[in-house]
Amino acid sequence: MQGWVVVVIAIVYLGFLFAVASYGDRMAQNGAWERGRPLIYALTLGVYCTSWTFFGSVGLASRQGWDFLTIYIGPALMVGAGYLLLRRVIRLAKTHNITSVADFIASRYGKSQGVAAIVTLIAMIGAIPYISLQLKAVSESLTTMVAYLSIDGTSTPVPVFGDIALFVTLMLAMFAILFGTRHIDATEHQHGLMLAIAAESLIKLLTFLAVGLFVIYSMYDGPGELMRAMSENPEVSERF
Repeated sequence: MQGWVVVVIAIVYLGFLFAVASYGDRMAQNGAWERGRPLIYALTLGVYCTSWTFFGSVGLASRQGWDFLTIYIGPALMVGAGYLLLRRVIRLAKTHNITSVADFIASRYGKSQGVAAIVTLIAMIGAIPYISLQLKAVSESLTTMVAYLSIDGTSTPVPVFGDIALFVTLMLAMFAILFGTRHIDATEHQHGLMLAIAAESLIKLLTFLAVGLFVIYSMYDGPGELMRAMSENPEVSERF
């Protein structure tokens, strides 16, 4: 795949998310948000996995088999069985106008500014390596798609805008500033951002279904042949 094709698709996709988020903000101002709120909220829960999770879970499945399922079972159990705890945390956050983990912990100690500062520092130090993993997953995915095979068979990345990770970071930062940090009131709903996440969830769901159907019915002649091919492959049968 040509590098410029991938870049154009990525820019168009980001532009689409910008348009969806902007439409969500306008829809909320017109009072037309309530009807679709349950569906939008359910779809947003489908995007709890990070870029690094999607990037790494495939490799984990290829090496260790069913162990990759723990990445998805844990959060699913938390959302399904831990809703009482989550509901209490949300109520406390709205009651005390809490907008961050630092505010939440500091409120338990008389809203101590010192405690909030320490928690903020710890969270920042802990989040920076984790964010770098997400950017690495996104940039590596893009690099893989725009890479070409050289004569000796090794994959060589094609520089598009210099540093792909920097380009992705700037785009994500712009999106976060426009639709994620304009309102710091904990009682204020981020309608545009939520709608964009719901749209992304729907696109991912349709994409996964399309890929699954392609593998089952195009690469193979149905689920039966796919299962037979898996059982006859010693590497796959050993992993699973």
